[in-house]
Amino acid sequence: MNATLPTADALRSALAGLLDGLPPSQAAQAVDRLIANYRGTTPTDAPVLRDRSDVAAYAAYRMPATFEAVRSALGALRDAAPGWTPATHTDIGGGTGAATWAVAEAWADESPRTTVLDWAEPALALGRELAAASGVPALRAARWERSRISASLRLESSDLVTVSYVLKELTEADRAAVVAEAARTAQTVVIVEPGTPDGYARIIEARDRLIGAGLTVAAPCPHSGDCPIVPGTDWCHFAARVSRSSLHRQVKGGSLPYEDEKFSYVAATRFPPEPASSRIVRKPQIRKGLVLLDLCEPEGALTRTTTTKRHGELYRAARDAAWGDAWPPHTG
Repeated sequence: MNATLPTADALRSALAGLLDGLPPSQAAQAVDRLIANYRGTTPTDAPVLRDRSDVAAYAAYRMPATFEAVRSALGALRDAAPGWTPATHTDIGGGTGAATWAVAEAWADESPRTTVLDWAEPALALGRELAAASGVPALRAARWERSRISASLRLESSDLVTVSYVLKELTEADRAAVVAEAARTAQTVVIVEPGTPDGYARIIEARDRLIGAGLTVAAPCPHSGDCPIVPGTDWCHFAARVSRSSLHRQVKGGSLPYEDEKFSYVAATRFPPEPASSRIVRKPQIRKGLVLLDLCEPEGALTRTTTTKRHGELYRAARDAAWGDAWPPHTG
C-alpha cells in the first residue's frame, strides 16, 4: 500500500495484507486464548504472544481498538497541551505498535522518533512488517527493541512515553517500577488500560504515582487532586468507536461494522498543561428540549448540569457533545 498518513484505514489495510494467509480456524483458536488472557489473570513469567499466529490473531483482535483508544487519549492530551510537540517517543510494551501508529497520526507533520519496547520478539517482528507496509516514513523509521518490561527496565530520556494495555500483564511491583521509570525519563506520560473497574484501579494507581513524581494531570481529569469517585461505587472510563473490517469481524466473530472500545487513561506532563474546564464523564442524556451532562469539575467534584433550549448556542453544543469531551466547548 502507499498510505501517506497512519490512519485507521491505513492500519486495517496493512493488517489485511499481512494476515491474508492465516487460516481462519487457527486465528480463531489463538483469539480464544488471547481473550481468556485479556479478561482473566495473565501470566507474568512469559510473553502472552508466543508465535506469529498468536501475534497475527492479536493484531486483528486488538490493534484497531487499541489504536482508537490511544488516539482518543492523545487527542485529549493535545487539547491540553496545544503548543507541545514530542520529538521522541518510547512505547513501553508496544507489541505490534498500535500506540505508535496513534502517535504518528497525532503528530503527522512533526514525525516523532519512536522506539518500541516489548519482550515478545514475534510481536516486534510483525510490528516492523506493519510499519514497513504503512508507507508512513515515521513508522518505517521506528526502532523495535526487545526488552523485558519489568522492574529492571531502564529508559533513555524521551519527550513522550506511552504504556497502553500493559499494566495488567505485570506484577504489582513491576507496575510500580515501570510507571516510576516512565515518570523519571519523560516529559509526558500517557497510560491506557481497559475500561473496566480493575483497569480504572490501575490507572488511578499510576495517576497517583505520576503526581507523586512531580507530573501534572493534563487529561482526562480537569485537576490533579483525588478522584471524586468513591472506590467500589463506580469507575471512570470512556469509549472510542472502532470501525471493523471484514477481516476484523471474521476473527472476532461479530457482525456489526463497528464496536465501542471502553478504556480508562491518564495523561500527565512535566510542564503546565491547560486541562479541560470540566470533562463529560458519561454519555450525554438528550431529552426533549434539554441535555443532561455528568461532569468532572476542576474542584474535584462530580456534578450534573442541565442545558436547555434557552441556552441557545450552548444547548446546541450540548446536543453535539460526546462522552469524554471537554465542557464547555471552545468558542474562540
